[in-house]
Amino acid sequence: MSARTIRRDVERLRTLGYPVAALAGVQGGYRLAAGRDLPPLLLDDEEAVAIAVGLRTAAGGSVVGMEEASVRALAKLEQVLPARLRRRVNALRTYTVPLTTDAPTVDPQTLATLSLACRDQERLRFRYRTHDGTLSRRLCEPHRLVSAGRRWYLVAWDVDRSDWRTFRVDRLDEPQHTGVRFRDRDLPAGDAAAFVAEAIKAPFARRRATVRLHAPVAVVAARLPPWAGVLEAVDDQTCVLRAATESLDWLAMLIGVLDVDFTVVEPDELRVCVRAIAERLARSAARPDAAS
Repeated sequence: MSARTIRRDVERLRTLGYPVAALAGVQGGYRLAAGRDLPPLLLDDEEAVAIAVGLRTAAGGSVVGMEEASVRALAKLEQVLPARLRRRVNALRTYTVPLTTDAPTVDPQTLATLSLACRDQERLRFRYRTHDGTLSRRLCEPHRLVSAGRRWYLVAWDVDRSDWRTFRVDRLDEPQHTGVRFRDRDLPAGDAAAFVAEAIKAPFARRRATVRLHAPVAVVAARLPPWAGVLEAVDDQTCVLRAATESLDWLAMLIGVLDVDFTVVEPDELRVCVRAIAERLARSAARPDAAS
């Protein structure tokens, strides 16, 4: 390729909006630079549809202000999509209906501040409101942000309490950078998501239970909600569920609909619940209702 061809191609990139820096000399050359405006993006079919799906999901998401921006971006994307992809995106829009809820929302600027503090390992100060409405000022070392459905959680080391904590982001106000760096710590759980899952269950989990499930851990994990407990593989055909729950009746019904054989390891009260539910279902199935 000739130098003339390269210069022409670089000029074409600049015309399209890509900032290209040039440096003369032996060590010189061309380099793509970060620009003020977003240049055109070249996407394949699957990438374009994935972005459209993501924007449509964000339009009904839990982050304040994202709905309008997502709709605007989706409209721009649909204008330039080829007909074959526009049909796929329009089918998604026509035949999907979002389930609206009154779940809390969070400020995108707050999420940006928290994520930057996690990345830069910088201490944060913020005001926090607990579930009972108590307000306090917190100084923490942010570790990770965790998205759990429509709620966001910050996993952080609470400096004043010398312990790990989870903070619901919708209850967090006025996050401020302190400029103080910290050395990252090791979480007591395997990862931030597991730590948040355990923290969410803790206030309601008054009973502990262990159940041996006679099925591969991958099969059970696909049917069991992640907040139900911790699954551990025993071998290729067996796994153990360690659950913490407020209601053993609820746990008995949950494992009963997994469609796998199981053995209750502990406690004895869970065995009683399973037996009672089994007897009730058996009676209901064997006795026709004459009145109906």
